[in-house]
Amino acid sequence: MKITIRGKNAAVTDALKSYLEKRLTKLTRYFDSIQEAQVTVSTVGDNYAVEVTVPLNGGMLLRGEEMSRENFYEAVDLVSEKLERQIRKQRTKLYRKFRHQGLKNLIAEMGETNKSEDEPAVVKTKRFLMKPMPVDEAILQLNLLGHDFFVFSNAETGQVNVLYRRKDGNYGLIEPGE
Repeated sequence: MKITIRGKNAAVTDALKSYLEKRLTKLTRYFDSIQEAQVTVSTVGDNYAVEVTVPLNGGMLLRGEEMSRENFYEAVDLVSEKLERQIRKQRTKLYRKFRHQGLKNLIAEMGETNKSEDEPAVVKTKRFLMKPMPVDEAILQLNLLGHDFFVFSNAETGQVNVLYRRKDGNYGLIEPGE
């Protein structure tokens, strides 16, 4: 497993690197196909934060972020436990989805200068490949990422949709009008 570790306002020691590798390599017992992970360790005030993103086959992402007041090692433990819980929770859904699609192997492997200061500005831009997927797969991806919304290309309509988590625990879907 290739683990890319980046420090943000924090030094990444060899001991921390080996500890991260040890803990994250355990995720391969769920999916043999996990080839890489991106890790960001940072300090936020007096807290130690660890963010892990693991791309899975089929364009899915597994993501977790945790903070600790003690040290980075505790934050690593918390985030690895969180990722394992996510995998265990979603594993049956993933297996059923890919089994029905005939893809059993997949689960087995598995800032601007002209703005005035009081105007809000776009401070971050993300680009990602949008593969067409049905709504139920988008819900699964939303849960795996742990986000409140997910932008995807709807396989049924061919249009870009936004799926979001409602306060009542259900989901909302935004589709473009005609």
